[in-house]
Amino acid sequence: MSHANISVFVPHLGCPNRCSFCDQVIISGASSQPSEVDIEVAVNTAKASKNYDADNTELAFFGGSFTAIDREYMLSLLKAAHRHVKQKDICGIRISTRPDCIDREILEILMAYGVTAIELGAQSMCDEVLIANDRGHTADDVVKASALIKEFGFELGLQMMTGLYKSTYELDLKTAEKIIELHPETVRIYPSITLENTRLAEYYRLRVYTPPTLDETVELCVKLLDMFDLAGINVIRTGLHSIDTDRYVAGPWHPAFKELCDSKRYLDKILSLLTEKGEYRLHVSPKEISKVTGNKKSNLKSLNSLGYKCTVVADDSVKPSDITVERMNNSCF
Repeated sequence: MSHANISVFVPHLGCPNRCSFCDQVIISGASSQPSEVDIEVAVNTAKASKNYDADNTELAFFGGSFTAIDREYMLSLLKAAHRHVKQKDICGIRISTRPDCIDREILEILMAYGVTAIELGAQSMCDEVLIANDRGHTADDVVKASALIKEFGFELGLQMMTGLYKSTYELDLKTAEKIIELHPETVRIYPSITLENTRLAEYYRLRVYTPPTLDETVELCVKLLDMFDLAGINVIRTGLHSIDTDRYVAGPWHPAFKELCDSKRYLDKILSLLTEKGEYRLHVSPKEISKVTGNKKSNLKSLNSLGYKCTVVADDSVKPSDITVERMNNSCF
């Protein structure tokens, strides 16, 4: 059974920083603060699901700054969630927070209430990028907080953003390299999207910020995914879940961004296996067919333009992410 989260969004009223990509007014005003009752409802709704698996389900407090909210309010949420840990309705609690909002006292509290995983919004490991985007913390804050989290035995997750103001392809790769050095168990990759009522939107309209294109961002994220895979780090999210399209201004938004990245990875892999132009059958796991063919069959079209006429065949004997290449003259390699 795969891991699942019961997600509870905790907007941070009075966040000390307004990052370039964040609209504090929208975040503070559009979402009401969850209560203990909301947690009960969320867990009970999840438990009613046909495939619910308590041993692989965490309650996750998302929103970015869980340990920076009012202390009594934070404790009330933790107490409500911890009851379900003790009742074995869930296997643990996951939170996300800022690197500069972690210390020993906080970690002792989180441990006492059954928190199992802590995700830090690192966003960049380059101080010049952090300063330019008003993050309010340094790369060293990420290093120190990560070390403390691992010292206490929590699962460490790190979140990074690509394409931020003043960042580059090379600096984003540098961020990934530094994240790998911190040995997190999980990573999330979020391409920067420019929304209304943010400084990124102002910078974009002033033409001092040009977001990377969708193709450029897919190419970068494919490289990042390869790097994290090689390091044995689980990437649990690539791309935003959704956005308010009415507020979209610019940036590499696509509703199936992760699939675009997966398809590009498959295309690169296929090209590494083909040595001569001609006709081929590509045997793949049935679950991977759409990724192999690409969005609107883009991979097959690209291969055909290069002289490789390929047919994709569903094959239960092929593991996900693997490909068996068969030449039409029945020779295999």
